[in-house]
Amino acid sequence: MSRIRIDAVLVQAVIAGALSFAHLHDLAAAAGQDGWKAWAYPVSVDLLLVAAWRRMRTTADNRAAWAWFVIALAASLGANVATAGLLDLNEVPAWLRILVAGWPALAFLGGTLLVHAPTTAPTEPDPAPAAAPVAAPTAEPVPDVTVERAPEPAPELPPAPAANPTPVPVPAPAPAAVPPALLDHARKLADAHQATTGARIDAATLRARLGVPAPLADAITAQLA
Repeated sequence: MSRIRIDAVLVQAVIAGALSFAHLHDLAAAAGQDGWKAWAYPVSVDLLLVAAWRRMRTTADNRAAWAWFVIALAASLGANVATAGLLDLNEVPAWLRILVAGWPALAFLGGTLLVHAPTTAPTEPDPAPAAAPVAAPTAEPVPDVTVERAPEPAPELPPAPAANPTPVPVPAPAPAAVPPALLDHARKLADAHQATTGARIDAATLRARLGVPAPLADAITAQLA
């Protein structure tokens, strides 16, 4: 729980308010306002002071608020001075009784004017004039230019072939080299085939027996002849 801070200014304000409240009550009672009416007078004076003060704080130039603040302050100070012994409270003059009796209507009028007076709205600054649009520079006319295209060269055609081309001789493939061991084995197969059939072995049969490609079989057959 936060502690209540005692301010010296606040204490002084409470004491001054209580004394002023009591002086206003005594003056109203001496002017013929008895009972609760005597207590209502200090309240009306203080409320008018507060309303005028708030009006002055919220509005910079308000002469009406200053006027009602001076009236309420004069009523408070007058009561304080009158009850200091300068005025006989047992024989209050008639003009003071008239002022005390007419104070409620005066305080009501001042409070109503202060509370319901329209506040001066802050003047808005004039909008800045819009800048004139920058004129675009006028484009200079471009002269007409005629572009002439150079003629494209005709594609070169390949030379036509001769009517009777000379046949190019194709070189005969070189005989495949036959390993000696394979040649000996082939000779044995050829001798056995000739002894059995009485005819020399041909290249197709030799190739089937040996399982070699045709060029190699032809080379072996040529060497066996």
